[in-house]
Amino acid sequence: MTIAAGIDVGTGAVKAALFKVEDGKETWLSRELLRIRQRDPMELARVAFDHILADAGLSEKEVDYVATTGEAESVPFHTGHFYSMTTHARGAIYLEPQSRAALDMGALHGRAISIDERGKVLNYKMTSQCASGSGQFLENIARYLGIAQEEIGALSRQADDPETVSSICAVLAETDVINMVSRGISAPNILKGIHLSMAGRLAKLLKSVGGVDGVIMLTGGLAQDAGLVAALEEELGQVKNIGAVSVRSHPDSIYAGAIGAALWGAYRFDKLAALDTLPNVA
Repeated sequence: MTIAAGIDVGTGAVKAALFKVEDGKETWLSRELLRIRQRDPMELARVAFDHILADAGLSEKEVDYVATTGEAESVPFHTGHFYSMTTHARGAIYLEPQSRAALDMGALHGRAISIDERGKVLNYKMTSQCASGSGQFLENIARYLGIAQEEIGALSRQADDPETVSSICAVLAETDVINMVSRGISAPNILKGIHLSMAGRLAKLLKSVGGVDGVIMLTGGLAQDAGLVAALEEELGQVKNIGAVSVRSHPDSIYAGAIGAALWGAYRFDKLAALDTLPNVA
Protein backbone atom coordinates (compact mmCIF):
# COMPACT_ATOMS: atom_id res chain seq x y z
CA MET A 1 0.00 0.00 0.00
CA THR A 2 1.23 3.48 -0.90
CA ILE A 3 -0.01 6.80 0.48
CA ALA A 4 0.79 9.78 -1.73
CA ALA A 5 -0.13 13.46 -1.64
CA GLY A 6 -0.26 15.88 -4.54
CA ILE A 7 0.05 19.65 -4.11
CA ASP A 8 -0.67 21.98 -7.02
CA VAL A 9 0.18 25.65 -6.56
CA GLY A 10 -1.42 27.76 -9.25
CA THR A 11 -1.80 31.48 -9.75
CA GLY A 12 -5.17 31.70 -8.05
CA ALA A 13 -5.38 28.72 -5.71
CA VAL A 14 -3.54 25.91 -3.95
CA LYS A 15 -5.02 22.44 -4.43
CA ALA A 16 -4.08 19.32 -2.48
CA ALA A 17 -5.14 15.68 -2.88
CA LEU A 18 -4.34 12.56 -0.87
CA PHE A 19 -4.51 9.05 -2.33
CA LYS A 20 -4.08 5.46 -1.25
CA VAL A 21 -2.92 3.08 -3.98
CA GLU A 22 -3.15 -0.64 -3.23
CA ASP A 23 -3.15 -3.57 -5.67
CA GLY A 24 -3.74 -1.19 -8.56
CA LYS A 25 -6.78 0.44 -6.89
CA GLU A 26 -6.64 4.21 -6.43
CA THR A 27 -8.65 5.58 -3.51
CA TRP A 28 -9.07 9.32 -3.03
CA LEU A 29 -8.75 9.96 0.72
CA SER A 30 -9.03 13.74 0.97
CA ARG A 31 -8.81 17.04 -0.91
CA GLU A 32 -8.39 20.72 -0.11
CA LEU A 33 -8.62 23.97 -2.06
CA LEU A 34 -7.43 27.32 -0.74
CA ARG A 35 -7.70 30.59 -2.68
CA ILE A 36 -4.41 32.50 -2.58
CA ARG A 37 -5.80 36.07 -2.47
CA GLN A 38 -2.44 37.77 -1.81
CA ARG A 39 -1.38 35.19 0.76
CA ASP A 40 1.90 33.27 0.68
CA PRO A 41 1.36 30.19 -1.56
CA MET A 42 4.08 28.22 0.23
CA GLU A 43 2.39 28.74 3.59
CA LEU A 44 -0.95 27.78 2.07
CA ALA A 45 0.62 24.60 0.67
CA ARG A 46 1.54 23.61 4.23
CA VAL A 47 -1.94 24.46 5.49
CA ALA A 48 -3.58 22.46 2.70
CA PHE A 49 -1.30 19.49 3.37
CA ASP A 50 -2.08 19.57 7.09
CA HIS A 51 -5.82 19.74 6.31
CA ILE A 52 -5.85 16.67 4.08
CA LEU A 53 -3.82 14.71 6.64
CA ALA A 54 -6.20 15.65 9.44
CA ASP A 55 -9.22 14.85 7.27
CA ALA A 56 -7.84 11.40 6.45
CA GLY A 57 -6.73 10.73 10.04
CA LEU A 58 -3.10 10.25 9.01
CA SER A 59 0.21 11.63 10.24
CA GLU A 60 2.85 13.11 7.96
CA LYS A 61 5.10 10.10 8.60
CA GLU A 62 2.48 7.82 7.07
CA VAL A 63 2.70 9.59 3.70
CA ASP A 64 5.16 7.80 1.42
CA TYR A 65 5.47 10.49 -1.23
CA VAL A 66 4.59 14.20 -1.46
CA ALA A 67 4.47 15.25 -5.09
CA THR A 68 4.24 18.86 -6.19
CA THR A 69 3.27 20.48 -9.48
CA GLY A 70 2.65 23.93 -10.91
CA GLU A 71 4.52 26.59 -8.94
CA ALA A 72 5.01 24.29 -5.95
CA GLU A 73 8.59 23.18 -6.63
CA SER A 74 9.80 25.31 -3.71
CA VAL A 75 7.51 23.63 -1.17
CA PRO A 76 10.09 22.56 1.44
CA PHE A 77 8.51 19.24 2.41
CA HIS A 78 7.99 17.81 -1.07
CA THR A 79 9.54 14.53 -2.21
CA GLY A 80 9.47 15.16 -5.96
CA HIS A 81 8.11 17.57 -8.55
CA PHE A 82 6.19 16.90 -11.79
CA TYR A 83 5.46 19.16 -14.76
CA SER A 84 1.90 20.49 -14.91
CA MET A 85 1.17 19.00 -18.31
CA THR A 86 1.91 15.49 -17.02
CA THR A 87 -0.14 15.91 -13.86
CA HIS A 88 -3.17 17.38 -15.63
CA ALA A 89 -2.99 14.57 -18.19
CA ARG A 90 -2.98 11.93 -15.44
CA GLY A 91 -5.68 13.76 -13.51
CA ALA A 92 -7.87 13.87 -16.63
CA ILE A 93 -7.58 10.10 -17.03
CA TYR A 94 -8.52 9.57 -13.39
CA LEU A 95 -11.59 11.79 -13.70
CA GLU A 96 -12.62 10.34 -17.08
CA PRO A 97 -10.78 7.21 -18.30
CA GLN A 98 -11.99 7.83 -21.87
CA SER A 99 -10.15 11.16 -22.05
CA ARG A 100 -7.80 11.52 -25.02
CA ALA A 101 -7.07 15.20 -24.49
CA ALA A 102 -6.98 17.54 -21.54
CA LEU A 103 -7.70 21.22 -21.81
CA ASP A 104 -6.27 22.97 -18.78
CA MET A 105 -7.98 26.33 -18.33
CA GLY A 106 -6.24 28.20 -15.55
CA ALA A 107 -5.97 31.67 -14.06
CA LEU A 108 -3.22 32.83 -16.43
CA HIS A 109 -2.91 30.35 -19.29
CA GLY A 110 -4.71 27.74 -21.33
CA ARG A 111 -3.01 24.49 -22.30
CA ALA A 112 -4.07 21.73 -24.69
CA ILE A 113 -2.63 18.27 -24.04
CA SER A 114 -3.15 15.18 -26.18
CA ILE A 115 -2.84 11.97 -24.15
CA ASP A 116 -3.06 8.20 -24.48
CA GLU A 117 -5.12 5.76 -22.43
CA ARG A 118 -2.47 5.69 -19.66
CA GLY A 119 -2.33 9.46 -19.28
CA LYS A 120 0.99 9.78 -21.12
CA VAL A 121 1.47 13.15 -22.81
CA LEU A 122 1.71 12.84 -26.60
CA ASN A 123 1.80 16.53 -27.44
CA TYR A 124 0.90 19.87 -25.87
CA LYS A 125 0.58 23.55 -26.66
CA MET A 126 0.16 26.55 -24.40
CA THR A 127 -1.36 29.99 -24.94
CA SER A 128 0.92 32.99 -25.30
CA GLN A 129 1.72 35.36 -22.47
CA CYS A 130 -1.35 37.50 -23.24
CA ALA A 131 -3.96 36.91 -20.53
CA SER A 132 -7.13 37.47 -22.56
CA GLY A 133 -7.84 33.75 -22.61
CA SER A 134 -7.45 33.27 -18.88
CA GLY A 135 -9.48 32.98 -15.73
CA GLN A 136 -7.85 36.06 -14.25
CA PHE A 137 -8.99 38.14 -17.23
CA LEU A 138 -12.55 36.82 -16.89
CA GLU A 139 -12.49 37.58 -13.17
CA ASN A 140 -11.42 41.17 -13.89
CA ILE A 141 -14.26 41.60 -16.39
CA ALA A 142 -16.82 40.20 -13.93
CA ARG A 143 -15.59 42.62 -11.28
CA TYR A 144 -15.96 45.50 -13.73
CA LEU A 145 -19.49 44.39 -14.60
CA GLY A 146 -20.33 44.11 -10.91
CA ILE A 147 -21.24 40.40 -10.95
CA ALA A 148 -20.00 37.42 -8.95
CA GLN A 149 -17.81 34.80 -10.61
CA GLU A 150 -20.44 32.17 -9.84
CA GLU A 151 -22.94 34.07 -12.00
CA ILE A 152 -20.78 34.26 -15.13
CA GLY A 153 -21.71 30.92 -16.70
CA ALA A 154 -25.46 31.24 -16.21
CA LEU A 155 -25.53 34.83 -17.47
CA SER A 156 -23.49 33.97 -20.56
CA ARG A 157 -25.98 31.26 -21.51
CA GLN A 158 -28.79 33.85 -21.44
CA ALA A 159 -27.20 35.84 -24.28
CA ASP A 160 -29.31 36.48 -27.38
CA ASP A 161 -26.87 38.62 -29.38
CA PRO A 162 -23.26 38.14 -28.21
CA GLU A 163 -20.93 41.04 -28.86
CA THR A 164 -17.58 40.41 -30.54
CA VAL A 165 -14.62 40.94 -28.19
CA SER A 166 -10.96 41.37 -29.16
CA SER A 167 -9.03 38.13 -28.60
CA ILE A 168 -5.62 39.67 -29.26
CA CYS A 169 -4.79 41.34 -25.98
CA ALA A 170 -6.28 41.51 -22.50
CA VAL A 171 -5.90 45.30 -22.40
CA LEU A 172 -7.69 45.73 -25.74
CA ALA A 173 -10.41 43.30 -24.70
CA GLU A 174 -11.02 45.20 -21.48
CA THR A 175 -11.26 48.40 -23.51
CA ASP A 176 -13.84 46.66 -25.72
CA VAL A 177 -15.89 45.81 -22.64
CA ILE A 178 -15.78 49.39 -21.33
CA ASN A 179 -17.08 50.60 -24.69
CA MET A 180 -19.81 47.96 -24.71
CA VAL A 181 -21.06 48.99 -21.28
CA SER A 182 -21.18 52.63 -22.41
CA ARG A 183 -23.26 51.54 -25.43
CA GLY A 184 -25.73 49.69 -23.22
CA ILE A 185 -24.77 46.13 -24.25
CA SER A 186 -26.17 43.66 -21.70
CA ALA A 187 -23.90 41.69 -19.38
CA PRO A 188 -25.02 38.32 -20.87
CA ASN A 189 -24.11 39.42 -24.40
CA ILE A 190 -20.77 40.82 -23.23
CA LEU A 191 -19.92 37.63 -21.33
CA LYS A 192 -20.96 35.36 -24.19
CA GLY A 193 -18.77 37.38 -26.55
CA ILE A 194 -15.84 36.98 -24.18
CA HIS A 195 -16.52 33.24 -23.83
CA LEU A 196 -16.61 32.81 -27.62
CA SER A 197 -13.33 34.70 -27.94
CA MET A 198 -11.67 32.53 -25.26
CA ALA A 199 -13.16 29.36 -26.75
CA GLY A 200 -11.81 30.27 -30.17
CA ARG A 201 -8.28 30.47 -28.81
CA LEU A 202 -8.65 27.21 -26.89
CA ALA A 203 -10.07 25.42 -29.95
CA LYS A 204 -7.05 26.53 -31.98
CA LEU A 205 -4.79 25.15 -29.25
CA LEU A 206 -6.52 21.77 -29.47
CA LYS A 207 -6.17 21.76 -33.24
CA SER A 208 -2.46 22.58 -32.97
CA VAL A 209 -1.65 19.52 -30.84
CA GLY A 210 -3.12 17.27 -33.56
CA GLY A 211 -4.82 13.90 -33.43
CA VAL A 212 -7.58 14.98 -31.05
CA ASP A 213 -10.45 12.53 -31.35
CA GLY A 214 -12.71 11.42 -28.53
CA VAL A 215 -13.25 12.86 -25.05
CA ILE A 216 -11.72 16.22 -24.16
CA MET A 217 -11.58 16.59 -20.39
CA LEU A 218 -11.61 20.16 -19.11
CA THR A 219 -9.36 20.78 -16.11
CA GLY A 220 -8.46 23.83 -14.05
CA GLY A 221 -10.54 26.53 -12.42
CA LEU A 222 -12.55 27.48 -15.52
CA ALA A 223 -13.79 23.94 -16.13
CA GLN A 224 -16.93 24.70 -14.09
CA ASP A 225 -17.83 27.79 -16.15
CA ALA A 226 -20.92 26.51 -17.99
CA GLY A 227 -20.88 29.45 -20.37
CA LEU A 228 -17.31 28.81 -21.46
CA VAL A 229 -17.99 25.07 -21.84
CA ALA A 230 -20.99 25.83 -24.09
CA ALA A 231 -18.95 28.32 -26.15
CA LEU A 232 -16.15 25.79 -26.51
CA GLU A 233 -18.57 23.17 -27.82
CA GLU A 234 -19.80 25.70 -30.39
CA GLU A 235 -16.29 26.61 -31.52
CA LEU A 236 -15.04 23.03 -31.77
CA GLY A 237 -17.96 22.21 -34.03
CA GLN A 238 -16.60 24.75 -36.51
CA VAL A 239 -12.91 23.76 -36.43
CA LYS A 240 -11.72 21.55 -39.25
CA ASN A 241 -9.29 18.64 -38.73
CA ILE A 242 -10.64 17.83 -35.28
CA GLY A 243 -12.39 14.49 -35.08
CA ALA A 244 -15.64 13.63 -33.35
CA VAL A 245 -15.09 15.08 -29.89
CA SER A 246 -17.03 15.22 -26.66
CA VAL A 247 -16.25 18.04 -24.24
CA ARG A 248 -16.62 17.03 -20.61
CA SER A 249 -16.06 18.60 -17.25
CA HIS A 250 -16.15 17.15 -13.74
CA PRO A 251 -17.04 18.64 -10.35
CA ASP A 252 -13.43 17.93 -9.30
CA SER A 253 -11.76 19.23 -12.47
CA ILE A 254 -9.98 21.96 -10.53
CA TYR A 255 -8.10 19.24 -8.61
CA ALA A 256 -6.76 17.53 -11.75
CA GLY A 257 -3.17 18.73 -11.27
CA ALA A 258 -3.08 17.68 -7.62
CA ILE A 259 -4.67 14.32 -8.47
CA GLY A 260 -2.14 13.64 -11.20
CA ALA A 261 0.77 14.67 -8.96
CA ALA A 262 -0.36 12.29 -6.21
CA LEU A 263 -0.85 9.36 -8.60
CA TRP A 264 2.46 9.91 -10.40
CA GLY A 265 4.10 10.24 -6.99
CA ALA A 266 2.67 6.89 -5.89
CA TYR A 267 3.83 5.33 -9.15
CA ARG A 268 7.36 6.71 -8.73
CA PHE A 269 7.51 5.56 -5.11
CA ASP A 270 6.48 2.02 -6.06
CA LYS A 271 9.02 1.88 -8.90
CA LEU A 272 11.84 3.07 -6.64
CA ALA A 273 10.80 0.59 -3.96
CA ALA A 274 10.88 -2.21 -6.53
CA LEU A 275 14.39 -1.22 -7.59
CA ASP A 276 15.56 -1.31 -3.97
CA THR A 277 14.32 -4.90 -3.61
CA LEU A 278 16.13 -6.16 -6.72
CA PRO A 279 19.03 -8.50 -5.89
CA ASN A 280 22.53 -7.13 -6.46
CA VAL A 281 24.27 -8.81 -9.37
CA ALA A 282 28.07 -8.89 -9.21
